[in-house]
Formats: sequence, C-alpha cells, structure tokens
Amino acid sequence: MNTDSFALRHIGPRRSDLSEMLKTVGVDSMEQLIFETVPDDIRLQKELNLDPALSEHEYLEHINELAAKNKVFKTYIGLGYNQSISPPVIQRNILENPGWYTAYTPYQAEIAQGRLEALLNFQTMVIDLTGMELANASLLDEATAAAEAMALLFAVRERDQKKNNVVKFFVSEEVLPQTLSLLQTRSQPLGIELVVGNHETFDFSSEFFGMILQYPGKTGRVYNYKEFIAKAKDAQIKVAVAADILSLVKLESPGNFGVDVVVGTTQRFGIPLGYGGPHAAFFATKDEYKRSIPGRIIGVTKDTDGNRALRMALQTREQHIKRDKATSNICTAQVLLAVMAGMYAVYHGPRGLEDIATKLHNKAVTLADSLENLGYFQANETYFDTIAIKTEASKIKAIAEANEVNFYYPDDATVSISLNETTTLKDINRIVRIFAEAAQKEASEITELLIGNKIPKEVNRKTDFLTNEVFNSYHSETELMRYIKKLERKDLSLNHSMISLGSCTMKLNAAAEMLPLSDPQWGNMHPFVPVAQAEGYQLMLRKLEQQLTEITGFAGTSLQPNSGAQGEYAGLMVIRAYHESRGDAHRNICLIPSSAHGTNPASAVMAGMKVVVTKATVEGNIDVDDLREKAALHKDNLACLMVTYPSTHGVYESAIKEVTSLIHENGGQVYMDGANMNAQVALTNPGAIGADVCHLNLHKTFAIPHGGGGPGVGPICVAKQLVPFLPTNPVIETGGENAISAISAAPWGSSLVCLISYAYITMLGVDGLKKSTQYAILNANYIKERLSGHFDVLYTGERGRAAHEMIVDCRPFKENGIEVTDIAKRLMDYGFHAPTVSFPVAGTLMIEPTESESKAELDRFCDAMISIRKEIDASEKDNANNVLKNSPHTLTMVTSDTWEFPYSRQEAAFPLAYVSENKFWPTVRRVDDAFGDRNLICSCEPIEAYMETNA
Repeated sequence: MNTDSFALRHIGPRRSDLSEMLKTVGVDSMEQLIFETVPDDIRLQKELNLDPALSEHEYLEHINELAAKNKVFKTYIGLGYNQSISPPVIQRNILENPGWYTAYTPYQAEIAQGRLEALLNFQTMVIDLTGMELANASLLDEATAAAEAMALLFAVRERDQKKNNVVKFFVSEEVLPQTLSLLQTRSQPLGIELVVGNHETFDFSSEFFGMILQYPGKTGRVYNYKEFIAKAKDAQIKVAVAADILSLVKLESPGNFGVDVVVGTTQRFGIPLGYGGPHAAFFATKDEYKRSIPGRIIGVTKDTDGNRALRMALQTREQHIKRDKATSNICTAQVLLAVMAGMYAVYHGPRGLEDIATKLHNKAVTLADSLENLGYFQANETYFDTIAIKTEASKIKAIAEANEVNFYYPDDATVSISLNETTTLKDINRIVRIFAEAAQKEASEITELLIGNKIPKEVNRKTDFLTNEVFNSYHSETELMRYIKKLERKDLSLNHSMISLGSCTMKLNAAAEMLPLSDPQWGNMHPFVPVAQAEGYQLMLRKLEQQLTEITGFAGTSLQPNSGAQGEYAGLMVIRAYHESRGDAHRNICLIPSSAHGTNPASAVMAGMKVVVTKATVEGNIDVDDLREKAALHKDNLACLMVTYPSTHGVYESAIKEVTSLIHENGGQVYMDGANMNAQVALTNPGAIGADVCHLNLHKTFAIPHGGGGPGVGPICVAKQLVPFLPTNPVIETGGENAISAISAAPWGSSLVCLISYAYITMLGVDGLKKSTQYAILNANYIKERLSGHFDVLYTGERGRAAHEMIVDCRPFKENGIEVTDIAKRLMDYGFHAPTVSFPVAGTLMIEPTESESKAELDRFCDAMISIRKEIDASEKDNANNVLKNSPHTLTMVTSDTWEFPYSRQEAAFPLAYVSENKFWPTVRRVDDAFGDRNLICSCEPIEAYMETNA
C-alpha cells in the first residue's frame, strides 16, 4: 500500500475488491474488460507524455512555490473587478465546506432546500438592489450576462421592429472593454449590428431595437440616465444597464428609471478575484420577460401537504426539452459563488452594506481631494469609487509599479483609480505619495476620511432594500454559522452518499485539490494585471493547457470558456472562423445526432448555424447511413458535426472513425462534446477518433466540484488548423494569431478553479489517470451486472458492455402505475440522490457511479435499487397510496401522531438496515412544479408577510 499515491485515495474500490468485481462483471482481468468495451481501432498505442505523479504533500509544496511567484500588488484597476473581503465565516463554512461545494444542481428539490433558499436570497438581493421584478440564480460573468441581455432584447423586439428587421444595438462607449468584446462575439452570428458611441450625442430618430449603458461608467463617472432612458422608451428602444452592485447601495436602482434589463457581477460581495473567476453574475429583468430570461430561476411553490417549498422554476426551457429553440443554457450558472454573495448580503444586512459603500465613497472623495491639493486635475465630476486623474500616465505607471501598485491607464493622459472594500488609510497615503513623487512635491499625511457626496442628487438612492427578515437576522458570526449549517443539513451532497448522475460526473473533489483556493496569493490577483506579475498563474495555466492538449491528442487549448456551454459555443465559433478564413463563410449546416446532449442544438443556433438532426439506430447509435446521406446532401454548406463520445447512451460506438471521416470528406469539421471525456482519458482521445475540436468539462472529468450548479470550466482543445482562431481578450492578449473575440470576460476564464484540475492531473499522472478511467468503466459495469434481472439496460456496446454510464429503462413499470419520478423520489428515502432522470430517453434513469465510489457504496446503491424493484412489483396500478407514490417521506410524516398509510413507518423511512446508520431526511414532501409555474414567485416574502404570520 503506497500511501504517497494520490490514485490510492482518489479511486474508490480497493485492490482486494477487484477480483470479486471482475467476477461479477464476467471477465478475468481489467484488460479484458477494457478490450470488450473500447473499440480496438481507437485505443491509444502509446502512453501519454505527462510528468510523473506527485504525492499530495509534494503537490502542495509545489503549488506553494508557484504561489510565491505571484506578485500580489495593491491593485486599483477596476473594470468590473475589485478586491473584496471574504468574511471568514463564509469562507470556512461554504467555500471550504464539501457540504456546499460537492452538491449537484438542485433538480431534485426535496433534497436541495438549503441551496434553493440560499439562491432565493441571492435573487431577492439582486431584485432589491436593481429595482427589477425578476432575477435569475446567476450567470457566468458580467460580460456574458450583458451578451445575454442583448440576445433577450433582440428576441423580444417590438412587432414592427421584427417586421422591418431592425437589428441595430447601441453600446455606450462607457461599457467595459471585455463586455464590448463579448457583445461583438455574440452579435455576429445573430445578425445584430453593434453601434458604439457616446450616449450623450445619441440620435433617437435612428432605428435601434436596444441599447446597453454602464452605471457607473468604465472610468468611474456616474451619469443621470433618467431623461435618456425616457427618450429611449419613447423611441421603442429597450434598455439594458450593466451596473456595479455595490454602487447600487448608494445609487438609485436602474429599475426606477424604467430599464428593461440590469446585469452585473456580484464579485464585490465577498468573492476572491482569482485572476478572473469564478464569480457569479446577476441578471434581472421585468416579469413580462420571464419566458425569455436566460439560465435558471428559483421559485416558491408548495409540497404535497401544501407546505412552502422551493424548486427550480420554468424548467421546461431546458435544452433537452426545447433544444434548438432554447433561450440560452441552463448550465450557465455560478451557484457556489452566488450562495457566497447572497450570504455576504445576509451577514452584513442593509445597514452593513450601506456602511461599506459609504466608507468606500468617502475613501474616493478623500483621495481625490488629496491629489487635487497636489495640483492634479480629477476629471470625474461625479463618481462612486473611481476617480480619473489627468496626467502623464507613463510617468505614474513607472513609479506605481516600483511601489507595487497597479492603476488603470485608459489613455496616455489618464490614470484611473478604483478603490475597493479592502483599501485602508495606509493604502490611500501610499497612492498619494506616488503622485507626490511624480509631481516632486511633499505629500501630507491623511489621518481620517473626508465625508462627501459626489453622486448626482438626482440618482442618490432613496428606496429601501434588503428589508426581508433574512437580511436582518444573522449579523453575528454565531448566528450566521448556524444559519449556514441549518441550510446545509437540508441538502444531500457527496459528503453524504454517492450521486450517480449520468452525463454529470460527480467524482471526488479531493481536499488537496481544494486547499490552494483559500490562499490569498491565488485569490487576490486581478485578471488585468501585467502578465509578469502573475508568473505563478502563468506557469500553472500554461502547464494545464499542455496537459489537456496531450490528453486530448490535439495541438492547442484555450482555458477561457467558463462553462461547458461556453466551451460548446467557443468550439463552434472557432470552426466558423476557420471556414470564413478559407472563403467558406456559407458553411452553416451543423449535423447533430438525435441522441446528442440537448445543449448542442442550442449552442449551434447561438453560433449562427442551422441544425440538421440525424437519426439513431434502434441500438441507440448514430445511423451511419442517414448521416452519410445528410452529409452528402449538405456537402456544399456543411460546417460541422457535433458528436458526444462515448455516446449520450453510454456506448463507445465502433463506427466513430467512419463517422468523422464522412464529415471531413464533405468539407466539415468535427466537434466532439467532451461531457463523457472521463471515459476516454489515457485509453483513447478526440484526436484518435478523428475530431477537430472538443470542449472539456473540467467540473466533471477533471474534478472541479459542481458547487450546486457551478463553477464550471469548459476549455476547448483544437487540432492544428484551428489553433490560430482560439479566443483573445481586449485587455490582455490571448489566443491565436487570427483569434476570435472574447468568449468570457477574463483572459483565462475562471483561473482560480483551474488549480483544481491542475492538481488532479499532476497528482494522478499517466498511470493514475488511466486507472481512473478503467475503474469508472468497471464500476459502471459492476452496477449493470448487479442490477441485471431487476432492471433492463437500454443500450450497450457490441460486446454487451456499458461505458462509464448506462441507461436503465423504467418505462415498463407504468403497468404497475409507477413512473420514473417515483423511483427518483423513493431513492431519497434510501439516502441517495437520483441518477439523471428522463435524459436522454424519457422514462429512464442514467446511472454513472464514477471511479471514486467504493464497492461498499456501489453495493448499497444496488441494494436500494433492487429493494425498490420489489416495491414496484408490490404496487398496483389503480392504487396510488403506496410507498413509491408517497415518497419521499419526511421526519414530520414519520413522527406524526397519525399514520394512515398501508405500510409501516419503518418501511417508509428505514427500508434497509444500512439507512438507519446514516439517515438523511428530506425536509419537504414531493414538490408541486405545476403550481409553482402557474404562480411564479422568485424572491423572499416581504417582512410584512412574516409580521402578519407572527401576529
């Protein structure tokens, strides 16, 4: 037993379990299982070229050495990123707590009430501060949220604008540079014409469907937009505003000006900079646009007993249902970061936020006064926290960097300084001394803050916010700690039991991988600092790119996409740019198998492509004859094929190389969806199967935790011909020589959590990565064989093997009156989160155990499923009063004085002996989704409702 081996800790089954598991599966060795599972012609012929594996101790020493290479200067660049203070109670109890960071997206609401409440708090916070009627439960970053706002306003254009094909969208020149770049990326495929200009000279007689403003502007000026927005409304132009959320504590909410959408980032609410992410963006709009709002919304509904319950609302908009007609992607959320930002507001409350914002404004007023006393001209007549000094920028820059200070230099004659929550009097004095040195003058010591107001009186905030009880109750650490724990206990996470979600791999997120995220040397780095200051980050990111490039068999990698959905979109946009460079801009047909992930068609449409669906065989594989026919039919306009491998049905399709060759023969490129890459690593790769680009879900295959639905990272890896088109950034140059414009706001996306995947690969090494893939396949096939005779598996490979996941058919149980949802809810009583329900086939469960689960846990799950099968057999179609239909069973039910069910309390709550050792209680009964959709409430009740209840 090699205790230095990280693989020993990461992989669940013990060596002593292997022989019995192989015997159950019906093979003599792991090699035989892989031979029978993975097609011969795609298996790698040589080992991956990666560094030898490090032990956990060696890795932590190594990552600390890299961290020391980061020069964390005092940074006042701003541009949507400002250092904030993460309250330790939130850092320790949420960010560093596997009860929060290992949770899955709350599709199973009954065992996710804690997370759902935390997200409802987030939505309420956003609604209050923006003054809008509706908010979602986060997006990826401010720039992508702004792009989603543009897309929404385009979709809801006035009828005459659609008829007359009005496609112009105005972008204020005060908008952040990374936001403008994202708007450029997203507008082109949709046929939207961007017009960038000064809002103060805007011609309202022109034909525009929408516009976006920045509040405050990128260099800090606070504009009074009231009259401007009124004129826009008169001209039938819809308005989006990108707002600084902390400034909204002092500035009147954009909703009170009559805007249609408000977006921004909540990074200022206690989230580390992390060299660009992850951070939770916000998106707020009017109730009338609720069917078009991107992402996910948390709504209030009721359970079977009529009690208040929460759940994800409007789920019918998800991609696997609406496919190419989807409004955006349900995956584009940053739940863990939204939970933290919401808790920041809970902890500080309205008065605490007002104190933080007021002090920050006074810091800016004090600094401006001191610099003006030195003879400098401060250009912003109005501002919140950012001042603009007119002077020789290069001279200041040299002195500032010598003093380990970063400012933003929008032009040669301007120094922009954005102060933040962490700025102290000592910091302000250091800034003043820098300017004094440049002016060759003596600086006076500042000993106290001035009190001032440089916000236009017309936009001084007058409306209350965060009046709900939750924001006025937990201001001591003791109280907040207990509140966080109360919510945590309502949620089933990986620290309780296996989450066997097919397509959404839920493997171990090792503590050694997570520890560096709390290190300020990694957390306090602004994404737009000079690259030389981020040497540790640069070494880590370049190495991770090399590792992923080697693993995928490609030639280059971009880490910029900050979700799997963004990775899909980025891959397609790179293919689009490649065709355009060859004079083939007309190539716009995207072939997608009917079995593909539902996100694929949505991404293709966003990239300006026309989706053509190809058939699947009865075995669930791609119908090669149909594909050949459609590829030939569309050969003159074929852009690409989107294919998932192994397939969404959990099978290594043996015809995959024939499939990719067909596309190439007809002039297209092959995009491989990397959702199932964890069944390829070190055994085969996208390069080997003939793909040209793939995205990778680092939050699946490479161990970044789901965090309840984000953070995600979705880098793209590409073949040689596509490397020149990898995406860039307008502030820090990245990507290829013919780079497409930005895909996300930060140059390297969510850099902070890339540390996790770097750790995963570095500690596993080639042998550990290979074993992880092998054991993922073994564990899946072990479950398949243990359930044989009780449940039917829909699809298998040619030799009868599953890949890393399988689809269990639950449709026959309708004869007993049992639906797949009943099985999903009943599993909660056994202490398990349900596998993926009704995807990709309605009425099925898709099971994926991952390599991290032990044989003992696999057996517990199989025992639960077999026990449920017996309960199904005992059910009668015409009698809904049974243990499955009534599941899940709550503690309130089981301890009630009355029990009117035809089965015992023990059968309900403790159906197998192991359950009593570690019982998890759902806190609500089955949630009523239909009621919630009919009565959409997506914020906390006002404090008056609580007063009425208590009265």
